[in-house]
Amino acid sequence: MTTDNDAANTPAPMDPPGPDASTEVSRGWDHIGAIIVDATLQRRQNYNETVKPRVEALVAEWPDAATTSGFRQHLDTGNLSEVIDWPSPGRLAQIEDITQVFEREGIETVAELRGTLEDHAKGAALRAALALVRHVSPKTLDYIGTLSGISTAAAADGAAGVEDLT
Repeated sequence: MTTDNDAANTPAPMDPPGPDASTEVSRGWDHIGAIIVDATLQRRQNYNETVKPRVEALVAEWPDAATTSGFRQHLDTGNLSEVIDWPSPGRLAQIEDITQVFEREGIETVAELRGTLEDHAKGAALRAALALVRHVSPKTLDYIGTLSGISTAAAADGAAGVEDLT
């Protein structure tokens, strides 16, 4: 059976799964809170329509959350769900859990996060701690590296235990 509106029922082209390769190179934040929120919200969400506007709102509303301690001070106010317009308690709990890992590991800035991830032993310990957080997959761990400024290839090599011999 055909209808007069068959064209309207044609599926729209789908975005490729995972981060969009055309924008991944430009993704990154010099803001710990932005990295945590971006990495948490990205699972099964459209980046440009859902994740990016919320992360930008966070950075604009909480510019001093660029450090883990600054982000913690804001988290403790209980206003995160309003700032990023996200009511889901599961994702908010994941943000809290990732923040606690950064605190335990002594990661205060994006530069420290990047340095830790680039260090073989420290990076492995951080990845192991983050992997214990619910919904933090190996892809999420690589994505956190990308958001902190580590190239995708370097993140993949680090995850595989490949050392840079140059």
